[in-house]
Amino acid sequence: MSERFRLPIRSTSHDIDELGHVSNLVYLRWVQEVAQAHSVSLGWGHAEYRALGAVFVVRRHEIDYLAPVLADEEVIAETWVDTWKAASCVRRTELVRGAQIVARAATTWAFIQLASGRPIRIPEDLRALFV
Repeated sequence: MSERFRLPIRSTSHDIDELGHVSNLVYLRWVQEVAQAHSVSLGWGHAEYRALGAVFVVRRHEIDYLAPVLADEEVIAETWVDTWKAASCVRRTELVRGAQIVARAATTWAFIQLASGRPIRIPEDLRALFV
């Protein structure tokens, strides 16, 4: 398993749904935000992907909601790339509050060529950054 990237996140009153805890959509947003922050931390922001002519796009999200998060609580989003295929990868994410995992996610990302919208092989030098 590759090293985990960590990003602290604090929930706000805007994140709270009708049930009084963080909305499911916010958890999904956090999963995407930590993935993007991880890539940027390795020198691969949107501009670098566009210059390459290819980007990662989400093909599938799976999220297990294990415990509620309330307003003004801090969680640590931890993410890592778990498995690789030629043109895709599965990224795992855990949202952790203290010693408690509050959510787990698995996201399948496909690497697509911008010009065609079709999957292409992930360059080995790019893949090596996430291992």
